[in-house]
Amino acid sequence: MRFDGRVALITGAASGIGQAAAVRLAFEGAKVFGHDVNGAGLAETAARAPGMQTRVGDVSDPAECRATVEACVAAFGRLDVLGNVAGIARGEYVTDVTVEGYRKMMGVNVDGPFFMAQAAIPHLLQSGGVIVNIASNAGLMGQAYTVVYCMTKGAVVQLTRALAMELMKTPVRVNAIAPAGTNTNLVATYTMPSDIDFELMGRYMGMRGMNTAEEVANVFAFLASDEASSIHGAVLSADRGVTAG
Repeated sequence: MRFDGRVALITGAASGIGQAAAVRLAFEGAKVFGHDVNGAGLAETAARAPGMQTRVGDVSDPAECRATVEACVAAFGRLDVLGNVAGIARGEYVTDVTVEGYRKMMGVNVDGPFFMAQAAIPHLLQSGGVIVNIASNAGLMGQAYTVVYCMTKGAVVQLTRALAMELMKTPVRVNAIAPAGTNTNLVATYTMPSDIDFELMGRYMGMRGMNTAEEVANVFAFLASDEASSIHGAVLSADRGVTAG
């Protein structure tokens, strides 16, 4: 019951890592407020996470981010943990990236975490709370056919470090997790052009298989808990060795 009496707001809570983190924290005593564009998925998570409340919306909208944080605080009276998990991915040649697709991925993967954090920080300062961002091994290394995704996750890495510096003299902790491939719906529906050069992808395919969402949620719960009280500004790789060398 590491989170007894605490409130966690988790984006991307309808599936994958977000769903696993929401369920994990709820079973450890947290009051969870889940956010996602997928209402049906949120309902499924809520059925597994005791007492969870939900809100359907798009994190790429700054106004929605502010409204979500306020709705969470109105529902539960405080905010202790912000989990920026929502994200999208797509494989494509850089020359095929459309302006619309570029803006959408930037909106979800970069604008969402920034504006959620911006809205949450005043409340986290009151509670001495925690921000846990989901980055990626793609934010730590270059990868063919995922240029925009790599850019967005690199931004999440730097968001984490810069926020940690700005909040250094406060009780708020900010960290990130950088998973590699994780067995989630995002990966299950991920597509690549049919004529890619797989030799270019070999270095970051990994030899130990994929994570489960629950394995990443284990790391999330640790970073969000008091057990990680000395960890601030870190980007923890949970990638089965992909970035080891």
